[in-house]
Amino acid sequence: MVVNDLIPLGLVLLSVAVAVVIFPLPQRLARLRSTVNLVGAVTKLVLVMLLVPPVVADGARPEFAVPFLPAGGGEAISLVLRVDPLALFFAGLSAVLWLLTTIYAIGYLKGTAYQSRFFGFFSLCVAATVGISFSGNLITFLVFYELLTLVTYPLVAHWGDEKSLKAARLYMRYALGGGVALLVGVVWLTMEAGPADFAEGGAADVAEFAAGSPTVAVIIFALLVGGLGVKSALVPLHSWLPAAMVAPAPVSALLHAVAVVKAGVFGIVRVVDDVYGIEVAWELGVLTPLLVVASITIIYGSYQALRQTEIKRRLAYSTVSQVSYVVLGVTMFSMAGTAGGVVHLVHQGIMKITLFFCAGLFAESMGAHKISDLRGAGRRMPWTSAAFTVGAFGMIGLPPTAGFISKWQLGLGALDSPHPWVLVVLVVSSLLNAAYFLPVVYNLWFGEKKNEQENDDADAPAIAHEREQVPERVHEPGPLLVPALCTAGFTLIVGLAASLPFSPLEIAQFIAEGVFS
Repeated sequence: MVVNDLIPLGLVLLSVAVAVVIFPLPQRLARLRSTVNLVGAVTKLVLVMLLVPPVVADGARPEFAVPFLPAGGGEAISLVLRVDPLALFFAGLSAVLWLLTTIYAIGYLKGTAYQSRFFGFFSLCVAATVGISFSGNLITFLVFYELLTLVTYPLVAHWGDEKSLKAARLYMRYALGGGVALLVGVVWLTMEAGPADFAEGGAADVAEFAAGSPTVAVIIFALLVGGLGVKSALVPLHSWLPAAMVAPAPVSALLHAVAVVKAGVFGIVRVVDDVYGIEVAWELGVLTPLLVVASITIIYGSYQALRQTEIKRRLAYSTVSQVSYVVLGVTMFSMAGTAGGVVHLVHQGIMKITLFFCAGLFAESMGAHKISDLRGAGRRMPWTSAAFTVGAFGMIGLPPTAGFISKWQLGLGALDSPHPWVLVVLVVSSLLNAAYFLPVVYNLWFGEKKNEQENDDADAPAIAHEREQVPERVHEPGPLLVPALCTAGFTLIVGLAASLPFSPLEIAQFIAEGVFS
């Protein structure tokens, strides 16, 4: 065993160790708690970066395995942590965004109660997500996936009021229901085909089983994807996500951009590409129904976002729509489409976390929770408004943002697939994205305060004079603003640098080539 083989295990244990240190810390030791959090987050990022050269450039696959369950015949099913390009892609996203979310959360929760409890579960959430990233088979994935459900419940319920507890209970009901379906599917598939290792092109034993029992293989696929579809917020399994917006802003960012929703859609990518394999899934006829569900989710989520008046609920329904672009891409049955879906894992995370960071800033600094509250915010909070604008333009898909690259690649995939009608879904979705984001951007930069607009004509001269004045600036706290500006910058950088070596798009294309090899 070489040193690199221990890094996946080290990354999981690192976050567990941070949680163990933080949980017992008294509330008053804020500086120590923040230091432990930041050291853990920075160390995680460095360790992930150390894996990039051997995995991407040299083709290494660091792996740590330990026996876990008896499988008969003297053998055992192992818990396997393995680093392949897709695992590193997801882990890299979580490492970067978790560092920024940690900085943001420290500033956001300053002076509030129960911070040690929050950051303890926050770190366990990191551990579960790292485990999901590096899972080398379905059994390992299931263990960390269910752990993620348990440790995110206290985060959703953090404020402890009735609304938060109700949302957390709804989340738990959905997540546990999905977990049961996933458990049945994993156990059934393991009984039929043995422990399903994640492999480029799909697991050989699963392909053999599917060829001999196609009907059973389809049923198991439905159980697996149905269970994963809860956290992926596929329609009609999405209702928990908008309700969970009562959680603190860092938790909302966590749910939408880094951990829970991404874990679900990452699992679907694994099942389609690395368990069944794209060719086997196509022959079984399971890709097209999933493609249709993803298309419905994209349009429905955008339509519902258009109807929302609260900022976070609009962003929540936007997530319902946007995350399904990943599922759309991997079910098109085209290499370009798969690359578009995989790259959107990263691009959507960067853009959506920007928007949630900004929503938290608006709420903390201006008390703005509704879209109408943002009138004139661009002149009062210019940096936050600029970051939100970049994130919104990315979600619409305007160049040169990351969202444009995703949608361009998905469009190429649609034209190269057996389903060119998907291009219509992308166009309609983009128009709806513009319909629910552009009014927000307009409110930020050109909207007037509501009380000014409601004055009568007798006050017109006074109003005109008032509008000539520069509105009073609102303080934009650095610990909250800097992460938002960083992710807004990333939204532009990954769009402008899409053709450069080791860009997210190039790595996604490399992953897609392995899927179809």
